[in-house]
Amino acid sequence: MSIVPSLLAYNKQFVEEKRYRDFLTDKYPDKKVAILTCMDARLSELLPKALGFKNGDAKFIKNAGAILTQPFGSAMRSILVAVYELGAREVIVIGHHGCGMTEINPEGMVRKFIEQGIDPLAIKTLEDSGIRMEKFLRGFERAEEGVMHSVRMIRRHPLFPQAVPVHGFVMDPETGAVEVIVEDYREE
Repeated sequence: MSIVPSLLAYNKQFVEEKRYRDFLTDKYPDKKVAILTCMDARLSELLPKALGFKNGDAKFIKNAGAILTQPFGSAMRSILVAVYELGAREVIVIGHHGCGMTEINPEGMVRKFIEQGIDPLAIKTLEDSGIRMEKFLRGFERAEEGVMHSVRMIRRHPLFPQAVPVHGFVMDPETGAVEVIVEDYREE
């Protein structure tokens, strides 16, 4: 059974009771920061609370492992929009310990694609056109490695302004404790 009916019923009540008023803000981040972080469900509420963010303080961009897989993908585009259009003046990449991307097996995922009905020919066609599954689906050995990969990609991006600092953090998904991996990253 789908979750959609219960979501819609809750939403109707939420709107009728005007509970949205606690979250009213505009599109510009009050603390002028964009945060690239993991989509891990443990971070959804913990990360903003552990850093003192309330609704409207930051632009949160989420994907698996907080990893930028390509310089001209949607996550990087979101970072550029946050900086150039929405007033973000700092970028923070936040990974976390125990990330699922440390355990990811690209070959195993391809097997799961096929088990779920994806035609192996589609995968071969992608591979033949230059999409390498082992690169597209790769993870990292340590959270710090993933954070630095994304920090470097942002910093090296030809459209990213040099005056905007890029920081890298790793969070404990149980306690919310944050370790600074790199602050105001500038490649020497």
